[in-house]
Amino acid sequence: MNMRNSLIGLAFSLVAATGLASSGLTGQPAPDFALKSSTGENLRLSEHRGDVVMINFWATWCGPCRQEMPLLDELYQRYERVGFKLLGVNIDDDSRRAMNMISELGVNFPVLFDATKEVSKLYQVDAMPVTVIVDRDGNVRHVHQGYKPGYEDKYLDEIRSLLRE
Repeated sequence: MNMRNSLIGLAFSLVAATGLASSGLTGQPAPDFALKSSTGENLRLSEHRGDVVMINFWATWCGPCRQEMPLLDELYQRYERVGFKLLGVNIDDDSRRAMNMISELGVNFPVLFDATKEVSKLYQVDAMPVTVIVDRDGNVRHVHQGYKPGYEDKYLDEIRSLLRE
């Protein structure tokens, strides 16, 4: 098999696996985790039960992540006071790069560090970014792979709908 066919096969496998992973989490209880945050404290997902929580997995080398983060921060600033939480989970091996990027972009939502990729594995993350939206009862309601301009409108609709439940 030539290199091109191998790459096409690998890409197809990743797309197929990504689709299965996404659908496998939807409707299930969100796996609980605790990670060290950018402020130095550990944050645990289950501490936010009763809130609508968006978990955004990202990396500093991911262009779409950089594009999306200021828009996510706007959602966070707008809806935090009414029961919406946003946890940015960075998967870089070196948290200093992530700290530099959040400082440069001026984002205010909590950023957690998953250098060992254990939480990313729990959430079957195999692409960047991945955005998971969890309802007030702690169940995964939406999983989004990647980011393109306009996705934030979909996030907004989903968040508003879950806040009304």
